[in-house]
Parts: sequence; structure tokens; C-alpha cells
Amino acid sequence: MVLLWVKPITRDYIMNPPLGKESVPLMTEATFDTLRLWVIILLCVLRLAMMRSHLQAYLNLAQKCVDQMKKEAGRISTVELQKMVARVFYYLCVIALQYVAPLVMLLHTTLLLKTLGHHSWGIYPESISTLPVDNSLPSNSVYSELPSGDGKVKVTVTQITVALSSLKNIFTPLLFRGLLSFLTWWIAACLFSTSLFGLFYHQYLTVA
Repeated sequence: MVLLWVKPITRDYIMNPPLGKESVPLMTEATFDTLRLWVIILLCVLRLAMMRSHLQAYLNLAQKCVDQMKKEAGRISTVELQKMVARVFYYLCVIALQYVAPLVMLLHTTLLLKTLGHHSWGIYPESISTLPVDNSLPSNSVYSELPSGDGKVKVTVTQITVALSSLKNIFTPLLFRGLLSFLTWWIAACLFSTSLFGLFYHQYLTVA
């Protein structure tokens, strides 16, 4: 998932794969963006589907701790044994939150990237509205119908309208694509790095 944003590895290799001496384009840039959105969503759904097995593997740590204590010499009090087993169950909500929260954030940023970046799902052709949008300020004839005591209200409405119209020129789909793409990549990179560190910790450090 993280490599989907590395241009020399994925974008250039998938869009223009080297076939002999010539490079034949397989897809357009818009198709690649759509494919990347679908890959992220499918991987998040797959990870959510495996949530039960991951949580069960965490709960099995209690049994592993009990089996490890049985192999040790000496007497162990029942209170300490109960605390050790209960500690695993007490942190189950924290583990579930750590598992679900990055996926929810990743799904939200992906959907925001699709919506605000004007991407397409590639399932059906999305119709683009060609109706003219009137961004002009309200005419003075509208304000003339208001009472004369509402002069401050007219000025405030005019200022708000001008501010909103200027914000539309700043927050363009191109800006949202760059910002949300970086945010999506950053969340995916953090999720991959923490998962890799957790795997290394449970495979090597806990055994030692």
C-alpha cells in the first residue's frame, strides 16, 4: 500500500511497463488513481475482516503466560496468576482501538481524496455538471427590498460572500489531491511501520 505512492516503482512501472525496447502505456493517470483507491479500500476491508483472529491471538497471550509460569520453578500465588490473566483482558479495548483507529482514519482520508479530489470509482461514468454557476454578488435590487436599518447586515453578507468565493479559488481539487494523498500515504506508512515493529517485537524480543 505504501509503495503505491512511489512513482518509479509503481506509477511508472504500471502505467508504462518496459516491454522490450518500447514502453506501452497500459492505463491513464486517472485510471491509476482509481486503482489505487480501490486497492486501499480492499486492503482496509481485508484487515477489518481479520480483526477477530488478531484479537483472539492477543487473548491467547494469557494462556501462553500461564503455560510459561508452569514451567518455572517455585510457587506462584493465585492472586498474581489472576492479575496476570486479567491484565490481558483489561487491555483488550485498547488493543481493539489501536487496531481499528488507523483503518478508520485511512478509509476517511481515502474517501475524502476521492470526493474532494474529484476522482472516479471507475464503475460508471460520472456526469459533470455543465450548468453555469452564478458566482456574482447579489445585486443591489435585492438589498433595496430590505429595510433601511439593515445596512450593516448587507455589508456583512457581502463580505462573507466575497470571502467564500475567494476560498473556492484557493482550495482547488488539485490542492486537495496533494494534501490528502500525502496524508493517506503517511497514515499507511505509520500503520505498516508499527505493524512491522510489533511483529519483530513478538517474534524476537519476547522470546529472548
